[in-house]
Amino acid sequence: MSCSLIIVNGAPATGKSAVVRHLHARLDNSALLDADDVWRINPFEVNDRTRKLAEDNITSVLRHYIEAGYEYVILAWVLHDHAIIDHLLGGLKDLAKLIHVFTLVAYEQVLLDRMRNDPGRTTDPQLALRRLRQTKSLNTQKIDTSSTSPEDVADVILRTLLTTMQAR
Repeated sequence: MSCSLIIVNGAPATGKSAVVRHLHARLDNSALLDADDVWRINPFEVNDRTRKLAEDNITSVLRHYIEAGYEYVILAWVLHDHAIIDHLLGGLKDLAKLIHVFTLVAYEQVLLDRMRNDPGRTTDPQLALRRLRQTKSLNTQKIDTSSTSPEDVADVILRTLLTTMQAR
């Protein structure tokens, strides 16, 4: 059986976690990894050591899901640079799969408003804006979440998956 690896990427506050929860609920035989789960370290710090730890953990979990036979493996993560995406996929290149990369984007003011209205969010707004600008430049399929619900964004992704599968 072939596996579809679905990467939902975007800056903080673009809706990745909500979108992938809807995707996961609607795709039978699926596994979900929100990369935030491998960054739950205290103290939280991003450096070469912790970045390598997170990337190794993400690759390992995705590999195990794919090897376990899940038809859909979903990853949500802030992937702001093609080199990170390429490195991640390089760790999975020996597994047969279809790869779909969706980048969620939003207007800057919408992103800032979402961050302001989420008291639990600790991301620096300026970092989030930098990541938004970086992800907009990626060569991936963009979905604007500024005025679209997570359910509707999941529908767009599901329609794209269906179209791709029908074309094969």
